[in-house]
Amino acid sequence: MRILVAAVGRLKGPESELCERYRKRAAAAGRGLGWREIDIVEVKESRADDAGKRRIEESIALANLVPADSATVLLDPKGENLDSGAMTACLAKWRGNNRTAAVFMIGGPDGLAETLSNKADLRLAFGAATWPHQLVRAMLLEQLYRAATILSGHPYHRA
Repeated sequence: MRILVAAVGRLKGPESELCERYRKRAAAAGRGLGWREIDIVEVKESRADDAGKRRIEESIALANLVPADSATVLLDPKGENLDSGAMTACLAKWRGNNRTAAVFMIGGPDGLAETLSNKADLRLAFGAATWPHQLVRAMLLEQLYRAATILSGHPYHRA
């Protein structure tokens, strides 16, 4: 199964370095679990004047990245607050159901179109606080690494 993090906007500097560190860790830990690769794909922020139009344009760009038969997860402040074990269980279930990929979508500052939310397998939140998109990406990649370590029995996760 491929893991794809599809995000609006480009990271630079320390946030990018932190994300890459966790991406590499997750990829290495996931190889033995059948995770073929962990990719990060960035799409450009829309330059539309209207927030609704920006959401739609960015959502279309993200949706075009989703392979057939993928599980889709939207990072959404109104989504479910899953603990690491529950998120790991979702990944294990999708892998067991032979999903080609798990695609995690992170929208821009205006969020994502409702049409994407309606089609998602999971809407995931990282608590009630508002987080910058750069940190959400880093937290997601850390959780993917944590999920791989849980599935492989590595002691990184101590619940």
